[in-house]
Amino acid sequence: MNNSKKIFAGLLAVSVTMGLTACGDKSNGDSGSGDAGETTTSATTTTGVTVEINTEGLKEGEDEVLENAMSQLKDVELENKEIKWLAHYDINPSTTGESKKVELEMFERKYGGSIKYYPTTYENRYNDLSTNVLGGEGIDLFPGQDVNNLPKGIVSGMFQPVDDYIDLNDAIWQNTAAAMELMNFGGKHYQFVTNVTAEQVVLYNKATIEANGLDDPWDLYEAGEWNWDTFKSMLLDFVDEDAGQYGLDGWYNEKALFLSAGVPFVSTDENGNLVCNVNDATVEKAMNYQLDLYNSGLVLPLEQFNWAIQPQMMGEGSELFMLWGMWGVQGDPATWNTKIEPENLGIAPVPSPAGSDPYQAATLDGFVLCKGANNPEGAARFVECVLVANSDEGAIAISDRKAMDDNGWSEEILEKSKAINELARQYPVYDLAAGCSTDIASLTTDGGAEIGLRAAFHGYDWATNREAIGDTLIMLVDEVNTQIQEKVAAE
Repeated sequence: MNNSKKIFAGLLAVSVTMGLTACGDKSNGDSGSGDAGETTTSATTTTGVTVEINTEGLKEGEDEVLENAMSQLKDVELENKEIKWLAHYDINPSTTGESKKVELEMFERKYGGSIKYYPTTYENRYNDLSTNVLGGEGIDLFPGQDVNNLPKGIVSGMFQPVDDYIDLNDAIWQNTAAAMELMNFGGKHYQFVTNVTAEQVVLYNKATIEANGLDDPWDLYEAGEWNWDTFKSMLLDFVDEDAGQYGLDGWYNEKALFLSAGVPFVSTDENGNLVCNVNDATVEKAMNYQLDLYNSGLVLPLEQFNWAIQPQMMGEGSELFMLWGMWGVQGDPATWNTKIEPENLGIAPVPSPAGSDPYQAATLDGFVLCKGANNPEGAARFVECVLVANSDEGAIAISDRKAMDDNGWSEEILEKSKAINELARQYPVYDLAAGCSTDIASLTTDGGAEIGLRAAFHGYDWATNREAIGDTLIMLVDEVNTQIQEKVAAE
């Protein structure tokens, strides 16, 4: 690795860490000053003139590194160099001395650009978005990873297509072009997807696996034997409530297992039309599998634990698996709720049915372009700075070492997490139900214990559920699809 790449990589390592802090926890990323229900309209601007990059620990050659990276960016002159960004976290450097994000440094140097920040709260983000968009403020970008964004943001007139401002055939988009198709509605793309990661992974304690004579899930995965059957078999071998041994834990673990079969409740076809999959055989298979786990006593009985997950039982050796995001074991190992010793931390992809592709519930990081954006060209160029910052080989190598230092990870765990995220990039499954409408969400992903996604893990069979919601769900999806097509045609 040449010296210039090492320096650029050091910058990106800071950028990645800051991004995880901002996006992984809504409370940590809340930069708004108003309470929920208030409208926040003030804005702040940070530019390369007023804020200097934190140079502590940087090596000689930084300028060369940035120039090398920026050579991948388009050589254009922006007429408007300011982007308006509305979110519950800021892209600009904080006031606590943290280094400037690499993508922002490139945006400033390459295009003379700046980010004007419009703070909001997580709870009030959509209210403030509507106020600013309908008020003609010209907000450019809004966080894209929220499952509630699309397609309802098309119907409500909050977001617009990005196609006029990017070229998906450009090499700069090679890592996320396929995922962009998950945000294709009526033949137009409505999100800048800058990264794809696994929404959840299987966490486990290697010491518990060894003590109980079980096969390591990662070894099974590498052997092509990690699937729903072996997952269930291991739970059956371990669970013994009389001995204080419990099986599967985690909030919303239903979603990851459901999507691991490959078919969500609502998806799109090749033309960008919504498809309701309530009657799909794969959906039935996924729901029946989860009901089987529940009926076999393999799911942690939350009612015995005041309806609270028990991640610390992983470290105690009394719980076998937890489906959780990787954020659960990031940061100082002393803060991990799992209480697993770093050397005993095990991770594996969420298993899929035997013989199927290794589908993963995907998180689509990035940005949506607001309707009436003041500077869509500048927004697109900034997004491409993010893509470049995420793709430099030297940057990845250095940020990997930082992750090991910060998170207490071994090189082995780091490589496994990257491999799982690569599965999510290659085999992403994304459910549009929550993003269609609150009515559709209430019948599928957000319906509580007795209906939709969570019903199986509360003992309710899918055939009864499907009969109760099927016709209504199909009708609602068709209605939203008609609304989308009308909006898209008018763009």
